[in-house]
Amino acid sequence: MTTAYAPPARLLPQPLDGHDLDSLLLIRHFERKLLDLFAAGQLNGTTHTCLGQEYVPVALEALFAEEDFLFSNHRGHGHYLARFADPAGLLAEITGRQGAVCGGIGGSQHIFRDGYLSTGIQGESLPVAVGTALHFKRRDLPLLAAAYIGDGTWGEGSVYEALNIARLWELPLLVVVENNGISQTTPSDLNMAGTVAGRARAFDVDHHRVTGTDLHGIRAELAPLIRRVREERLPLVVEFDTVRLGPHSKGDDTRPAETVESARARDWYTAYRAVDPERFDRHDRKQRELIDSVAADVLARPLATGRTLR
Repeated sequence: MTTAYAPPARLLPQPLDGHDLDSLLLIRHFERKLLDLFAAGQLNGTTHTCLGQEYVPVALEALFAEEDFLFSNHRGHGHYLARFADPAGLLAEITGRQGAVCGGIGGSQHIFRDGYLSTGIQGESLPVAVGTALHFKRRDLPLLAAAYIGDGTWGEGSVYEALNIARLWELPLLVVVENNGISQTTPSDLNMAGTVAGRARAFDVDHHRVTGTDLHGIRAELAPLIRRVREERLPLVVEFDTVRLGPHSKGDDTRPAETVESARARDWYTAYRAVDPERFDRHDRKQRELIDSVAADVLARPLATGRTLR
C-alpha cells in the first residue's frame, strides 16, 4: 500500500482565506476536467495544463492592479482563471460553445479579454509587453506589463531583445518565469547553459527566485519588488522554481517515473491539505462540484458562431 506524502510541519504553508483556496482548487479541478474530457473523446485539438503551477498566478493576482496588462502563454488557463474566475467562458472557448470568451475561435491558447492576452507562440508576447510598458510610461500611469514565460522560452531571441529595450528605456516590465525544469520533453539542463539569473544580469535587470509555494510568503517577498517596477519603472525577472505534474500536452509525458514522483512530492495541493484537511476537503469538494456543473452546462450548449467577442 502506498502512503501519501505528508510534508513536515515546519514546511507547511500558512493557512489561506477562502478566496485564495477556492482559486487554487478551481484551477486544479478545471485542468483535471480538461484531461478527463480529452480522455473521453469530448475535446479536440490540444491543451497544456498548469497542474502543479496553479499557485503562481494566484499568488501574483493579489499584487496586480486591475488595469495592469497580463500576457500569458500556451500553459495559461491558470493565469486566466486567477484573474477572471470564469471557468464557463474559458471552457466554452476551448470547446467552441456559445458563451466563449473569444467566440470559440481562440481555443485553449489564444485568449484576449480586458487587459489579458495569451498566445501559443514562445516568446511572442515579450516584445508586445515591452510596447505596452512603454505606453504606460509615456502616459505616466502607475501600471505594469507582466509576461508569463517558461524556462524553454529563453531559447527565443525575442526574450533578449525585450530585456535590452526594457532596461535601456527603463520600462515597467515584469517577466514571470515558471521554471518547471522541462521544455516540452527535454530537461532544461540539456538545452540551457547558465541560469535565468545570469541571463537577466547580462542586461542589468534585477532577478528574484521564488522556491516555495506559500502564497503569503511569496506575496511578502514580491510586493516591494513589484512596487519598485511600478514606481521606478525598472524591469524585473521573477523566476518560480516550480513543477509540472502533468504532460507537456494531454498525453506526451516522457519523464522517468521517479522524476514525476519527485514533482508530486512538491505539490502545493498536498501541503495545503495537510494544514487543515477537513476545511481543505470542503473547499476541494465545492470546487470539484462547481467544475462538474460548469462542464455539464457548457457541453450542452450549441456551438459558437465565432462572430461575437466578449
